[in-house]
Amino acid sequence: MVSVNKFSEKKDLAHRLGEVVVNAQDEALKHSDVFNLAISGGSLVNVLHSTLIEDKDFAPKVKWDKWRVYFCDERIVPLDHADSNYGAFKTAVLDKLEQKVQVFPIDESLVNGGEKEFKEIAEKYAAIIPKSFDLILLGCGPDGHTCSLFPGEKHAYLLQEREKRVCWCHDSPKPPPNRVTFTIPVLEDAKQLVFVAEGASKQDIMHQIFDLKNNELPTALINSLFTTKVTWIVNDEAFAKVQTA
Repeated sequence: MVSVNKFSEKKDLAHRLGEVVVNAQDEALKHSDVFNLAISGGSLVNVLHSTLIEDKDFAPKVKWDKWRVYFCDERIVPLDHADSNYGAFKTAVLDKLEQKVQVFPIDESLVNGGEKEFKEIAEKYAAIIPKSFDLILLGCGPDGHTCSLFPGEKHAYLLQEREKRVCWCHDSPKPPPNRVTFTIPVLEDAKQLVFVAEGASKQDIMHQIFDLKNNELPTALINSLFTTKVTWIVNDEAFAKVQTA
């Protein structure tokens, strides 16, 4: 069953995320020399800042030298662009650290190309990601998208992909239009999937995901496919319209 952790206070939500991340790190390091983590962009990076940098319960426990950080999706823009997920994580977390962390962005040399180069970015990223992530941290858009897996027939090719592990997402309904994204096989192989959702803008989509179980939504589909390894960390405001979870 999908696990839901609900909080009224932002600091408590961030604290719970810290527990989840550090526990996943410690579990991974029992069996490996590295902790393989993938993160989304958006508001998630600010929560990561709160828990990994500011929360004194968890900041000292993070073994940054063991971390290998990847991105669930990335906008095809230069890494210092305002829309870059890498850039947002660098500003919120990496720039606050004295330690070096191994982070794996997309190949920036190809971002000004066209279709051929964008497909190559996806292929190159697929070649460097691990077979199985210890933890993938996901967001949820007001339309029910996660990574750059969007709902609707136009982007069904991404949700239906079962061979390629990273794909070029073109014509994104949110700018910028060109992105690369993990596909379902990467999520399937991960040990743990954790969604973070906050705010009133998520109320209607949470109702669709949890009450109506609308599997045309990528987030609801992931819930149904990977029930036992999915956790949601949400605030009361986002979950206000949910009746069944």
